[in-house]
Order: sequence, then C-alpha cells, then structure tokens
Amino acid sequence: MTTGEAVGRAVPLVAGVLGVSGVAVAALPSRVAMRAELRRRWRTWAIAAPVFLGALFLGTGGAFALAAALGVTAVGEYVRLAGLPRAELAVLTVAAVVLPALAWLVPGATDPSTVDLRVVAPLLLAAALPALLAGDHERGFTRAARTVFGLLWIAVPLTGLVLLQGTAVAVGLAVALGDVGAWCGGTALGRRGPLARSLSPLSPGKTWAGVLGAAVATALALAAVGAFTPPLWAAVLTGCVLGDLLESMVKREAGVKDAGSWLPGFGGLLDRVDSLLVALLLAMVVTA
Repeated sequence: MTTGEAVGRAVPLVAGVLGVSGVAVAALPSRVAMRAELRRRWRTWAIAAPVFLGALFLGTGGAFALAAALGVTAVGEYVRLAGLPRAELAVLTVAAVVLPALAWLVPGATDPSTVDLRVVAPLLLAAALPALLAGDHERGFTRAARTVFGLLWIAVPLTGLVLLQGTAVAVGLAVALGDVGAWCGGTALGRRGPLARSLSPLSPGKTWAGVLGAAVATALALAAVGAFTPPLWAAVLTGCVLGDLLESMVKREAGVKDAGSWLPGFGGLLDRVDSLLVALLLAMVVTA
C-alpha cells in the first residue's frame, strides 16, 4: 500500500472522528471534571493529525522532516528526564536527524532487514564516547546506558516514519485511536471485576479493560485503512500497552509527572508519542 493510498483512506476516518468527538466534547456539561482537559486534547489532535498526515503525504522527504522534528524535540525532553549532560544531548540529537536522513537519502542503509554491526557499532561507540572522553568513572556507565536507551527508544524507531511509508500512516492512526479506545474501555469496564486489575504499579490507572478497548480500536483502525494483519496488529497493540508504561518508568525515576508542559492536554511530546515509538519499532520488525 502506497503512502498516498493510506493517507487517502485515513483522511475521511480522521475527519469523522474529529468531527464526532468535537461535537461530543463541546456538548459536555460544565460539571464534568475533565471537560477542560478533553477540549485541550481535542484542539491538539485537530492540529497534530493534519500535520502528521500532511507530512507523510509529501513522501519520504516529508517523513524525514517529521521524524527529525519529533526526534529533536523528544530527545530534548528525554535528556532532561535522564539527567544527561550536553555531550549526550548532542549525540542523541545528531542521531535523531542522521538516522531518518539515511533512511531517506540512502535506501537500504537503515532497512531493518539489513541492519548489522555497521550500524550497531557506531551507535554503541557514539553513546559511550562522551563519558569515555570525560573519564567519568562515577557515572560513565549510567550515562552510556541511558544514551543507548535513548537511541533505541527515540532515534531508531522514528526512522520507521520514512521506511514504513504507507504502513507508517496506518500505525500512527491505529496508535492514536488505540489510546482513545484504551480510555473508553477503562472508563466503561475498568471500575470493577477482573478487567479492573492494574497492569503495573508504574501506572495504576492502566487496566486490562483499557487493553481490551485498545485491542478493538487498533484492529478497527488498521482494517479501515486496509493494513490489518495479525503481526502488525500485535505490534501496534503492544506499543499502545507497553509504550506508556515504559515512559512512566522513566518519569517515575526522574520524579516528574509529565515530560514537558508545552503540549496542551498532554504535557510534553514524549507523553504523546511514547506508544507510537514502540509501535513503530515493532512494526519495522514484523514487516522486515
């Protein structure tokens, strides 16, 4: 499926969802506690959805620009959470731009099916180099490990926006609707019974009812754009479930609630794309 075909199928679905949800949010009575936050989230989605689809519709060049912009912003937030120095920020920022650029300009250079030591070795050395050159014997290993994690969590997955082409559209749409489905499932079914059990102490509000809601929503979204396959669905659903928990783990160790405060209704960019990052990484694996 080409990117143009995927975007063409996604646009009516996105427009319909935004339209219906916009009316629903506008009609919420003032006594609803989450009214203001839901409205902020809707406005953010109304801007983010056209930007995401528009960038991918422009082809691999647009996908590179989107991946680089997301990567640089996410890396900045991650470095603050991880307490990394400026040298590691530079390494992660360069990687967040260079890896998608290679996927765009050198076809096959970062293809998941051909990644080998020629890619892994430079990334590993780049992650450790700042601490090695500084002779940091107190926190050097921690710095290197956290930098490697940042590379695998942010820079590498975002190359999927370039490599996956039409599938990237389907994954992005499915993750977005999966988050909505998880919220709806948790709200409707997660108050009592076995489905109300928490997935992890890292995020007590995430329940098995939310997983069920995400499973249904992601399957419907992938089917709507003609991209449903069991492996891809499993990749997206796993991203929806584990992506948020993974970021919660990072934030809890950092002692913060959100990765940032500039994105209305969400906090920071990582708070919005945490599931997408894991889903893209796994989608590259199952489609390689």
